Amino acid sequence: MPSSGEILARLVGFNTVSREPNEELIRYVAGDLRNVGWGVRALPGRHPGKFNMLASIGPAGGDGIILSGHSDVVPTDGQTWATDPFTLTRRGAKLYGRGAVDMKGFIACALALATRIPGRTLKQPLHIALSHDEEIGCVGVRTMLTTLAQEGFAARGCIIGEPTGLRVACGHKGKISGCICCRGQAAHSANPALGCNAIYLAAGMIGELRDLQTWLRDHGAHDAAYAVPYSTVHVGTIKGGTVLNVVPESCDFSFELRLLPGDDPHFLLRRLEDAAMRISAPETVAGHHASIEINEQNRYPGLDTAPDAGVAALAGMASGHAGAIKIDFGSEAGLFSEQLRIDSIVCGPGMIDRAHKPDEFITQDELDHCDSFLDRIAATLV
Repeated sequence: MPSSGEILARLVGFNTVSREPNEELIRYVAGDLRNVGWGVRALPGRHPGKFNMLASIGPAGGDGIILSGHSDVVPTDGQTWATDPFTLTRRGAKLYGRGAVDMKGFIACALALATRIPGRTLKQPLHIALSHDEEIGCVGVRTMLTTLAQEGFAARGCIIGEPTGLRVACGHKGKISGCICCRGQAAHSANPALGCNAIYLAAGMIGELRDLQTWLRDHGAHDAAYAVPYSTVHVGTIKGGTVLNVVPESCDFSFELRLLPGDDPHFLLRRLEDAAMRISAPETVAGHHASIEINEQNRYPGLDTAPDAGVAALAGMASGHAGAIKIDFGSEAGLFSEQLRIDSIVCGPGMIDRAHKPDEFITQDELDHCDSFLDRIAATLV
């Protein structure tokens, strides 16, 4: 039986950066699971070469447990690695490679578990779910969840194996992201009053976003369980103008809101829409073309599972860590909870502060502890 480390080496060898297909990885995983008696469904995504996968073993029914992970990883572009990021490299106790901790390490442990349990007589089913394109906004898993919801799929709990140091996380913030697109009117920079500067429109909206952040900090929902105990606002990229001597007629910038459950996204977006009208109105009155559009591009829900939910208690027992935490990064757990009505938690090996960086790693001890964690989970299904 292959070890989790051996399986991880194979998984890291597949370049599953979100812009690339994940078909080869899914084919490899599906083949190995079928060879040890699992039922496997590869579910096509919306784009060629993209697949989700659901594998199951044991009796049919809604009282099983899902072990879930995403197959994609973030790019290595612009990063300087000491090793080949798509070759798992061992240095002492550390195993380096893109996706080692986020989150192919957990997937490797789940697949290693799969080879150990076919001989057992399971009284409750065990499922392994793999998704694509999580790293670009939890995009890929949605088609699988829609299909499963239509089929009436049920389970008593889902464990998303994002890195938490095997602490049980019952909450994280939801996210809305998009583009604020500002359109003005071109003119010669020698007489800028004849035009409308789209960069100025964008600057006004960025100021509104900063004001919104202050308002959320002072008046929005608060939860001390988070490292940042309030909802956050962020501007990530901006693009506008062509050359210096032309008043720019367009400027676009990306934004995100990471929201606690108590903050109403509709109210916050309306506030931004009102600001857009207020900022563009003086230019329109002056006879210039001016518009500001707020285009939402992605949204996923937060996670707010009760700490005493059955799957949280099960994972806490199996991990040996008492008490639940809340995490600042997002996951697919909220989508499992929302679309399938399944209590979901986040719990996996390693720490998130190593993810998305050069020389990402997981340790052998962390894989070993995750192996033991999953063995204890599986033991409750026998």
